[in-house]
Amino acid sequence: MGNHLALVTDETSLVIDYDMPLLLDACQAAGIRAEICSWRDPDIDWDRFDAVLLRSPWSYVESLREFLEWCEYVTDVTYLFNPLPVVRWNLDKHYLADLAEAGVPVVPSGFVAPGTDPEAALRTFLDRHARAREIVVKPTVGAYSRDVRRFSRSAEAEAAAYVAKLLDQGSHVILQPYLDSIDRHGETDLIHFGGVYSHAIRKRALLLSDGTVDEPTQDARTARDAAADERAVAAAALDAAAAHLELREPLLYSRVDLIRDDDGQPLVLELELCEPSLSMPFSETSATRFAQVISVRLEEISRKRKNGQS
Repeated sequence: MGNHLALVTDETSLVIDYDMPLLLDACQAAGIRAEICSWRDPDIDWDRFDAVLLRSPWSYVESLREFLEWCEYVTDVTYLFNPLPVVRWNLDKHYLADLAEAGVPVVPSGFVAPGTDPEAALRTFLDRHARAREIVVKPTVGAYSRDVRRFSRSAEAEAAAYVAKLLDQGSHVILQPYLDSIDRHGETDLIHFGGVYSHAIRKRALLLSDGTVDEPTQDARTARDAAADERAVAAAALDAAAAHLELREPLLYSRVDLIRDDDGQPLVLELELCEPSLSMPFSETSATRFAQVISVRLEEISRKRKNGQS
């Protein structure tokens, strides 16, 4: 077998990583010696891998500082995909402000920092978005819809109390209007490998009207062919991220989550560049395509090492 690759997960997340079996098989078929590893395993010598690929290390939410320290260590001893600057930027949803500043259409977002008056911040946001009948409140760092809540406009006091709770926990908070189109059309998640569009899925609305969150299980997803305007917005988001981060090559993998506004225009809900589910079970050859892109990137790394480049 050829290059040695770590596919990174953790013990609690691997059971819901539906991409992993497909990717592991595809890597082996492509001649890549792939190994499933937990980022929390203290006995792994990460420098024995030619590269380390983040796949489902979703327990990082409870241990963000520890996870970023681990990413820094891995970066020092081998190649991390996607790279450390991308991870640092993308793990906090403040990146949406950077995309908006670059002209990318994103879901309108307001940010609330610890120490801010939650009631005043929420009132300001509601005043700016007078047409919003409902809002979404969530921490700026999170995974798998954790701690995300939906509130009606009439439940302003309850929403403010929830903002205060998140702030008291040390979280920064993001506020967004709840766009009704997601109930009718769902969201479209576009997956790219090596900067090239691979496939898309439809994900049904997960934030329920009673304030609870539906589990993002496989039955919430179906295959979908992304429309031309959705592909254009996704490409613009990836271009803006590359420019902001001064990337020298396309990202190895990415997922752009879009929903449509009241006028039917696609908006970026999330840009997932660190450890996204890639919905490979919904595109028959997607794992093979990804493995081919990984193989090319590993060969580039091998050439650089032979030439003494970092």
